Amino acid sequence: MKDYRININYAKALFLLSQDLGCQEQSAADMTLVRDVCTENHTLSVVFKNPVIKEAKKSAIVSELFEGKVTESTLKFLQFVVKKNRSVNLKGIAESFLDLYRDSRNIVRSQITSAVPVNQECLDIARQMVADYTHKEVELVSSVNENMLGGFKLEFDNNMYDARLRTKLQKLRSEFSKNVYESKL
Repeated sequence: MKDYRININYAKALFLLSQDLGCQEQSAADMTLVRDVCTENHTLSVVFKNPVIKEAKKSAIVSELFEGKVTESTLKFLQFVVKKNRSVNLKGIAESFLDLYRDSRNIVRSQITSAVPVNQECLDIARQMVADYTHKEVELVSSVNENMLGGFKLEFDNNMYDARLRTKLQKLRSEFSKNVYESKL
C-alpha cells in the first residue's frame, strides 16, 4: 500500500505538470517508454533497488537511457525521482501516470488473451463489445498464451469474460458430478 501512495503521488505531480505545460500526450508517450524499459530490463530494476549504488550513478543511468528519447520536462522529473531515492518506483509511477492519463481521456484498457493469434475482425468485435459495455474508448491489447487449450479471456475495468475451453470443461465436470436424478430419501 505504501508504494501505491508513492506511485500515485508522483504520478499526479507529473500529470499536473504536463497538464500545465500542455504536453500530456508527449508525457504519456514518455511514461510508456519508461514503463516498457523498466519492465523489459531486469538488471535495471536490480540496480535501482540496490542501496549500495549511489544516487549520482543512478542519475547518470537514467540520463543515459532516456536523454534524447523523452522530453526535457520528463527527464527532469525522472532525475527528481532518482534524487528523492524513489528510483525503485519508476515503473509504478509510470503505470500510475498512464492510468491517470487514460481516466482523463475516458479510455479503458482491455486485454484479450487467446490460445492462437486473433485476427483483426475478432479484435474489432471485442473492442466494440467492451466499448458498448463501458461507454468509453477502448485500448485493446492482444496476447497469446500457448498453455491455453482454446477459447479466449477478455479483461477490462476489473471485469473478465472467460470463454476458455478449460473453464467450460470445469463447469461441465461440476455439472456431471451432481446427480440430479438420485433420490433424496
